[in-house]
Amino acid sequence: MRRTPTYAERDLWQVLRKTDLHFRRQAPFGPYIADFACHSARLIVELDGGIHDLPSVAAKDLEREAWLTARGYRVMRFRNSEHPEDIVRIIFERLSADTPTPSPSPQGGGGQKE
Repeated sequence: MRRTPTYAERDLWQVLRKTDLHFRRQAPFGPYIADFACHSARLIVELDGGIHDLPSVAAKDLEREAWLTARGYRVMRFRNSEHPEDIVRIIFERLSADTPTPSPSPQGGGGQKE
């Protein structure tokens, strides 16, 4: 766990705090620390720098993501170079796409009468 966030984390944190979702920064999960976690949405947001391109680090990222996913969390990864406003827009787009649209009630008629 780092006391001082990276510039990318600091900038994203400022934007996340203005949303309706409650995010925590540097949230502990078992043996891992998530950059940002929203427990109500079961969402973890990770910001990755260039070191995550290394095969050994990418392999550890996959293990970590599998561990978190097995506990019911979705992991969204973004590059440090992405703009915070774009990241938040993508988060909300993906979350709203996962929200099921209610089906019409089976008692509502709509069917053909015989």
